[in-house]
Formats: sequence, C-alpha cells, structure tokens
Amino acid sequence: MRTPSNGLLSDAERDAVIELRHALHREPELSNAEWRTQERIRSTLQRFGISGTKVFHNTGLYVDIEGTASGLKRSVAVRGDIDALPIQEARDDLPYCSQIDGVMHACGHDLHGSIALGTALAFHRLRDNFSGRVRVFFQPAEEAEPLGGRTVQEEKLLDGFDRAVGFHVSPEIPAGAFDAREGAISKSADQFKLTITGKMAHGAAPHQGVDAIAIAAAFVNEVQKVVSREMPVDDAAIVTIGTIHGGNATNIICPLVEMEGTIRTRSPERRALLSERVREVAESVASMHRGRAECVIRTGEPAVVNDAEMVNRFRKVVHETIGREAYTDKKRAGGSDDFGFYSACVPSIYFWFGSRSPGNESYVHTPTFGVSDEVIIPTTELAVRYILDLLSV
Repeated sequence: MRTPSNGLLSDAERDAVIELRHALHREPELSNAEWRTQERIRSTLQRFGISGTKVFHNTGLYVDIEGTASGLKRSVAVRGDIDALPIQEARDDLPYCSQIDGVMHACGHDLHGSIALGTALAFHRLRDNFSGRVRVFFQPAEEAEPLGGRTVQEEKLLDGFDRAVGFHVSPEIPAGAFDAREGAISKSADQFKLTITGKMAHGAAPHQGVDAIAIAAAFVNEVQKVVSREMPVDDAAIVTIGTIHGGNATNIICPLVEMEGTIRTRSPERRALLSERVREVAESVASMHRGRAECVIRTGEPAVVNDAEMVNRFRKVVHETIGREAYTDKKRAGGSDDFGFYSACVPSIYFWFGSRSPGNESYVHTPTFGVSDEVIIPTTELAVRYILDLLSV
C-alpha cells in the first residue's frame, strides 16, 4: 500500500488543514450551534484568498471554486459535515482534546470539515488547471434535526450540479484504506411519535378502564412482525422503539402512553410501506384493546445511494494512486446520514476512509473514539484527485 505523494497541497495548506482539525476538536459545537466553527472556517478561507462564501442553514457555509481552464464545464459538489455530539470525551492522550464539557467530535466531523477545507484550498490554487466548478459545503447539523442536508435539498443548492461527493471516517477499516460500493449504502431514518389513549381506573378494577400500558406492550411485539414477516431479509429493515413514557402510580390503570422510535430501510419503496404499516398496527392494536392510537411520522433523511459509475471511477483512482490492496467494497451502514438528501438530487458517491490504528480502535459515537492526524492529508489528496477526475468526464 502506497501513500500518495503530497503534490496537491502546499505546506501551508497542509498546516491549515491540521490546525483546523485540532481547533474543531478542542472547541466542538453541537448541531445547529456551529457558530465558532463557521467563523473559523470562513477566516481560514479568507486567509488563503478565498472570498465569496455563502451562509446556509444559519451555521453552515459553502464556497464555489471556478476553474479558468478551457474544456468541459462540469460541476461537482463536496460535503464535509462539521457538527459534534453530546458526549464527554474520555481521551486524555490528545493535546487537542475537547475543552467543552459534555461535547466532543465523536463521529469524526472535525476530520470531515478539515478535509473539505483542504479540498477548497487545493482547488483554489489549482483553478488554472481545471474547467468547471467545485462547490464545497461545510455542512452543519448532520447529527440532529433540523438537518443541514435537508436544507441543501429544499433550497436547491445542488441545482445545475452534475455530481456530489461525501465521505466518512471508519474505524472498521485500517488507516490508509478506502471503501465504496454501488447502491444503497445506508438506511433512511424516519421518526415516529405514538400516543396511546386508554381510560383511567383503579388498579383493583381493571375492567373499568382501558390499560394504555398493555396496549403499548402489544404494539411493541406486533410491530416487529412487520419487519420479520413483511420485509425481505436482505433489506435489513429496522423498527426501533426508543422511548416509552406512561403511568404515574402503581395502583392506577394507566390512561396514556407516549412512545417514540425510528423506522429504517434501504429501499425507497419499502420506506413508505413501513411507515404506513407502523401506523396501521398501532391503530389496530389500540382498537382491539378498546383504546385509541395517534401516530405522527416525521420524515428524516433518505438512504445514501452510490452511483455505479462514480464508484467505478473512485476504485480506479484508489488503485492507481495507492494500490489495489487499499480498496474494499464491503461496508454498509446500518445507520443513516443526511448526505442521502444530496444523493437524492444528483448522482453521488459516499466513500469511507479507514482510521483503525493502534490506540484508535474505538467505534464512532463513543467517548474514546479517536483518529490520527496521519489519515487527513492522504484522504484530502485522494479526494482532490478524484474530483479532478470527475471534472474531466
């Protein structure tokens, strides 16, 4: 496995990328509150002569880099998310560990934003060497509603673009390796809130009431049959009940239960069916037990779908730049990512870059998650090479 030469980033650009990573990690900000992060990115871009940044979703930024060479006028968008998570960091071995209590970059968005910065800096300096346009998104709120990716879609910020590129760190893959596969590589994520209404009665006279807790228990069991008996096994659909709240006394038949959960699937067609079946099961189970159910479903991010041609070109770039042994195509995500809004608008790729190395084996969304700086510049270089390739076809 070869490490790509640093021919696409200057020393100053490399330093700026690593400096941003450390700064973002030291001062992480939660979804929809990335104000310092936004200003830090804007000022770094300005320091390198990049102006014209535009704000979206309040705390996000994007910037267009226009190539001046003659040739095809392709346009490629690049997304780096920038928000952190409400987790207390448990890494005391890092000189740049989080200084914000209860908040850390436990999903690698400090790396993603830094790679996006390096991409913007490289294309700005190389603008005489390509034609077309590169739009770099520093996207807030990937982790929590309201989602920044939804704003990209709703505000039509990808109109006129040919392709979009996203990426994510993965501790499941060795540092220096990359992974991409065609088709749906994550799941859609829709949330539901279920309110079950029964009738209060004394615990010694249950026949005089309607037990909302009993209805809730029946729903939890029955809704799983939608997944196990109505969905194809290879879809790996999931219905999760995340919260249940009901009752306030041990001797009273509970009249009201509120439940919240998520619905996940890789299939756009089965996505609508799953939501409808969750509602139908809730209403039917409640009615069978003489109660009522109201189910409100909030549509979240769609599945991320990788374009086959883009995956093939990415594989070729990895093979030629780093080596065949650096590429895999086995990883799928059981979770979701609002890059799905991008892939719903234009042909897209979402690739994984590996981070597993001694001392950095913990999974994302854990207090001990960490990634070496050493993966950042090679990943940035690979992204730049790949985008240059996309601009040429």
